[in-house]
Amino acid sequence: MAKFFNYIFSENAVVQAEFYTRALGGEILSVMTHGQLPGAKEELKDKVLNLSFVAAGVNFLICDSIGEPVVQGNAINLCLEYRTESEAHEAFDKLSEDGNVQHPLQPAFWGSLFGQVEDKFGVKWMVTTEAAENSQ
Repeated sequence: MAKFFNYIFSENAVVQAEFYTRALGGEILSVMTHGQLPGAKEELKDKVLNLSFVAAGVNFLICDSIGEPVVQGNAINLCLEYRTESEAHEAFDKLSEDGNVQHPLQPAFWGSLFGQVEDKFGVKWMVTTEAAENSQ
């Protein structure tokens, strides 16, 4: 059995992790920089090698992209499912700050709220609520 982790490559991992922990509630657990590695290059010493954080009760990993620019795609969306509509609205609204709402958070035909947003870092999110039991 495998464990699944979200691993985000970023232009500025600390700033992005701080945004998510503020927007979704959580904390940064650990930060390792390239400067902590033996023989690290001076120009990389402050770059994040690995940062672990919890946001919305989910564990995330993030690092600074080095050697190539971050290129956003549409193949993967991070999806958060909330128990209540108020939690979903709060998360959606905060992730939307300086981002691009692709589908407003609204009732979906399957009995839950659903919305899509691309945050200010180019990460695509789906926010939803648990489907009502009688609508399945």
